[in-house]
Amino acid sequence: MATPHRRPKGYTVLRMRPTGWERPRRALRVCLNPDHGPQLLGLGFRLVWATTWKAEANTWIAPVLGLPELPAVDWPQMHRPDPDGVHWKTRPLVAAAAGRPFAWVDDEIGLTDRHWIARHHEGRALPHRVDPTKGLLPDDFDTLRDWASGQVGG
Repeated sequence: MATPHRRPKGYTVLRMRPTGWERPRRALRVCLNPDHGPQLLGLGFRLVWATTWKAEANTWIAPVLGLPELPAVDWPQMHRPDPDGVHWKTRPLVAAAAGRPFAWVDDEIGLTDRHWIARHHEGRALPHRVDPTKGLLPDDFDTLRDWASGQVGG
């Protein structure tokens, strides 16, 4: 997603009303790049939605990107402060990965999350932060491809 005033090249602005969107008169402005669906599928990952949209991402986002229906993380609690200061998604994602390699792409990943994952996840992990004002860029896809092929540690 990107800010509404500076849309990156290739992105389309859509107005959506997912469950929980609290402004009844104004839809949520979402910027998506339809080219990203085929690129994500081409990575060879098992894709899972790790978003507050949960399974609704299949209704609102997947069709725009040309993605099939994907499983979604069903968060036990959202937006709850963590005693170690990690993002509220970090612990559930590590638990869901259950030691398997995983890449997590998000605009809210921080250094604390990276350190926590390194200490608590037995498998390879790539917590990859994306700038929300720019969205996924070619370098991001390169990083994901390189990580999947074992060329980048994690």
